[in-house]
Amino acid sequence: MGIFDLFKSKEELKENSPWLTIESMEDLNKAVEESKHTKVAIFKHSTSCFISKMVLKNFEADLNKHTPDGYKFYYLDLLRFRPISNQITEQFLVRHESPQIIVLENGVATYKASHENINLELLP
Repeated sequence: MGIFDLFKSKEELKENSPWLTIESMEDLNKAVEESKHTKVAIFKHSTSCFISKMVLKNFEADLNKHTPDGYKFYYLDLLRFRPISNQITEQFLVRHESPQIIVLENGVATYKASHENINLELLP
């Protein structure tokens, strides 16, 4: 099940999706807090970029085959929520890229990858 399944309600999407969404600063703060108990991976996606769409599609396919234990996966539409994307850049001292995945542990970024380097098997 992909994030782009437009025919499902938001509730159905959440039930069948590996993603939690970041749509507010409160959501980001929740993800940071959760990173104190489990690894949190934030996928920053540009909905207008073909490369970002392909990377997301491939990553989701891998997640649907095997979701690693000890992770929570968050999705951020960085075009709709640009201020939150900017906050992530500032707060975790990571250069903005899209697509990009950032892993948080204990409230700090411990891993980042972008473009073709985004691979489920490479997550720490």
